Amino acid sequence: MRRSKLYRKQVETAKIAPEQRYSVIDALNMLKGMPGVKFDQTVEMAIRLGVDTRKSDQTVRGAVALPSGTGKAVRVVVVADGAPAAEATEAGADMVGYEDIVQKIKDGWQEFDVLIATPAAMRLVRPLGRQLGPRGLMPNPKTGTVTDSVGQAVREAKAGRAEFRADRGACVHVPFGKMSFTADALKANFDVIVDALNKAKPASAKGAYILSCTISGTMTPGVKVNTKELVRSKE
Repeated sequence: MRRSKLYRKQVETAKIAPEQRYSVIDALNMLKGMPGVKFDQTVEMAIRLGVDTRKSDQTVRGAVALPSGTGKAVRVVVVADGAPAAEATEAGADMVGYEDIVQKIKDGWQEFDVLIATPAAMRLVRPLGRQLGPRGLMPNPKTGTVTDSVGQAVREAKAGRAEFRADRGACVHVPFGKMSFTADALKANFDVIVDALNKAKPASAKGAYILSCTISGTMTPGVKVNTKELVRSKE
């Protein structure tokens, strides 16, 4: 495969050894030391898990608040009425409504990043699955977006949170910050996601759980991480 001049220069600058597995902090410092581009790149982890996603009891999905945030403004919409609606507004939601918002989404509006709904509102939101599902916007209890504690959910979403879900190949791709973050800030985000992944390990999954991990920027080569550093207790 022919690589771009930038890619080759980044590999040369970082001195990436293809078969080497690096510590998380070393891998992050390598990424940050690579020749950059004209925008603030997103930093992402790609983790392959030892689960069989064809089995319903081996689904891996969840969400976690990031201590260093995501580095971008998050548009939060809440479907609620009564006291939860007032709580959502006070917490800083960009838009709060009930049947009006549901109808707006039915008409094709999707100018938001996170949709939160109370359990009572899900009877209205559930029919939106075909529209919201493909974009990962459908509220779900496992990600904390179906809740009566809407104020807390809004604050976490605004501060920055990461959602993760194993795809059909048992891979999890999660953005966890921007290249402009310090390496320590990126590692703090990385660590809480890995902790959440470990806690989400299905009881029926046997053998090694985290099989491989690579971190990369939007326009950088991937750097492989030593998975021994990522195996932690569920406690």
